[in-house]
Amino acid sequence: MFSFFKKKTALAEPPAVLPGEPPVDSPLELPEAPAAPPPDPPAPALEPPARSAPEASAALEQSAAAEPQAEPARRSWLDRFRKTGPSEAPVTTRSVPVLAPAPEPAPEPAAEPSRSQASVALPKPVREPVAPLVPVALPGSPALIEPVAPPPSGAESGMADVGPAAQARRPWFDRLKLGLRRTGSGIAQVFTGTRIDEALYEELEAALLMADAGVQATEHLLADLKRRVKESKADTPAAVKLLLADAVAALLAPLEKALVIGEAEPTVIMVAGVNGAGKTTTIGKLTRHLAQGGVKVLLAAADTFRAAAREQLAVWADRNRVEIVSQEGGDPAAVSFDAVKAGQARGCEVVIADTAGRLPTQLHLMDELKKIQRTIGKAMPGAPHEVLLVVDGNTGQNALAQVKSFDAALGLTGLIVTKLDGTAKGGVLAAIALWSRERERTGGRPVPVYFVGVGEKLEDLQTFSAREFAQALLS
Repeated sequence: MFSFFKKKTALAEPPAVLPGEPPVDSPLELPEAPAAPPPDPPAPALEPPARSAPEASAALEQSAAAEPQAEPARRSWLDRFRKTGPSEAPVTTRSVPVLAPAPEPAPEPAAEPSRSQASVALPKPVREPVAPLVPVALPGSPALIEPVAPPPSGAESGMADVGPAAQARRPWFDRLKLGLRRTGSGIAQVFTGTRIDEALYEELEAALLMADAGVQATEHLLADLKRRVKESKADTPAAVKLLLADAVAALLAPLEKALVIGEAEPTVIMVAGVNGAGKTTTIGKLTRHLAQGGVKVLLAAADTFRAAAREQLAVWADRNRVEIVSQEGGDPAAVSFDAVKAGQARGCEVVIADTAGRLPTQLHLMDELKKIQRTIGKAMPGAPHEVLLVVDGNTGQNALAQVKSFDAALGLTGLIVTKLDGTAKGGVLAAIALWSRERERTGGRPVPVYFVGVGEKLEDLQTFSAREFAQALLS
């Protein structure tokens, strides 16, 4: 038997329907030749006979009538085929709307660069050298270069002398004034009024007591100030403030004395103090000043009690390029003895012995200091030549108690006051000065203040000047 089937050939894109033409109901369906039986070889394909245009058109119409339910697009194609013929290809026309050209977008304004980008693009500023404010003498010429700005007067700067010596210490004076700001701020507020009366003196008394000047020193300063105001006939609080600076400078004057080096060779200096006063750091700064002056210094690490004290002093010796004598776990007196003998053998000019911190209330610890002092005297007769006490300025009136206790045990020859920049109790120097004056009046020798410290840097330890201290306190 032979089977027949129909196969629809779909066109890739049927042509569009022209306006005014009816739709076609059925597409063109052509029968295909039956498949050959399996045993027989496939028959060669025969080409259909050629038809004329009228015959082809009639055959298409018959096929369309056989299947009335056809696609409208297919009928349209048949109608066009009837009109144009098989030799002509159908042409599809479409109307494409012509669009007006879009306006060109306006150029966006350039974004301003950010602060960080602008800073990168800018060239690096050139730092011009600042002209010195101090006149400089040219070699071989008596004339001086005129300064850009005149130096401030004594009233403006707080320094009475603006000579070369004062100008050399001007940086130190500025640091001292900054360090004493906490102590002097309460005293300076008293003179902001416009009247000189008992209320001003009462406020000044309270401010001096708050600065830990002590009762006796406060009474002494007030009596001296009233006398000066009466003699000078001052009528403004500003004038009274200047007179108070003169009274403070006069009270502190006995404390001003220079440390003498060279009377004995070597000059042996024994340094004592309570725990945390800054003995080892002060020794390092003092060694730096002496080494810069060409003095050969030898250090003795006699603080064998505190942990890492020997290593700390060794660091300062290495920084200052000086020699050090130390023994791990040795006796403090024995280390001091060996250091004095080594200083004599090596031709050193100064030997500084660092001792352990002692509380004045611990009598057995104070006896240890006495033993070190006696041992140094055995190593070199007359030594130690200087016994210095390092006092923490933050302790206030307790500093005066320390001075009295250590002086009774060792016989102090000088003081070093440290950490004045971190306290509002710098007025304790007035109490120490009054005690030193009374001690001298009873036949003893005064205990001067050799150095004061207002910071951790090497240049923050300088010699004490009563006038500078008074002016920095009240400026």
